[in-house]
Amino acid sequence: MIENKSGVHPLDTKCLVLPDPVEEKTAGGIILSDETKEKEAWKRQRCTLIAVGASAFAEDNGWKWPDAPEPGDRVFVAQYAGSKIGDYWMINDQDIIGRVIA
Repeated sequence: MIENKSGVHPLDTKCLVLPDPVEEKTAGGIILSDETKEKEAWKRQRCTLIAVGASAFAEDNGWKWPDAPEPGDRVFVAQYAGSKIGDYWMINDQDIIGRVIA
């Protein structure tokens, strides 16, 4: 279990994720402009799942996904999903599209 240091707890079907850091420069050493870094941040996809709401990964009848990710798992999220809260992003549970395996 991972500790939630954000000061924010998601409600309902929301999930709080921490995206991987955005690269400051290319592999060739070219420093990226702030505009380019901002575009890359919007396209983030690999994240660490920090916290989940009480109804996340559950259906209306109370059935929970058997393979639902848990806080601490590395996940892929849909491109452009969610709202930024400091360094974190609040997304819908359905915007988590897979686990990172490795």
